[in-house]
Amino acid sequence: MFYLSRIEHTFRVPPSLLSLPIEEAVKGELERLFLDKVIANLGLCVSVYDIKSIEGGFIFPSDGAATYTVVFRLIMFRPFVGEVIAAKLKESNATGLRLSLGFFDDIYIPVHLLPNPSRFKPDPNKRDKGMWEWEYGGEPYVIDGIDEIKFQVHNVSYPPIPIEKPKEAKPFAPMVITGSINDDGLGPISWWVGAEQTDES
Repeated sequence: MFYLSRIEHTFRVPPSLLSLPIEEAVKGELERLFLDKVIANLGLCVSVYDIKSIEGGFIFPSDGAATYTVVFRLIMFRPFVGEVIAAKLKESNATGLRLSLGFFDDIYIPVHLLPNPSRFKPDPNKRDKGMWEWEYGGEPYVIDGIDEIKFQVHNVSYPPIPIEKPKEAKPFAPMVITGSINDDGLGPISWWVGAEQTDES
């Protein structure tokens, strides 16, 4: 889920930071540039792990900033396909579920990757909201957001940035995780507590 990515990047350090020790100034600018940003095919930057080298420091004519070439490592979040992760329910509507890890919210479980058979029960007081429930052995198993939900990563994608966006469109997500809960052991953890106890006995 988390890994180190080694990157080389050339960038300007503004004059306001040049009074600081060079590593502190460079790290501050790296955090501004990369922290909480998605890099296509690498994932979401969680933290600057370390700085391996700093070269340059050139100040070009008519420019008060210094330009450095820096080799550094970032801690990145990018789950692999097939990985099982626990998350919390953020949203439930007729198209499926949206889950959150707290620091990352663009996790979607579409209808066709829910347990079969599942049905959606609309909330009469909230437009386009409601709850999903899975029917098994004649009993309903509700996805109500109380428990953590275990899902398996089905796909990780990096959608292209839209040129134009409708006014009512959802905020653009530079990285989207599609998950599945259509397998044994997946879904709200309370679904499987009884089954685990039965197996152990």
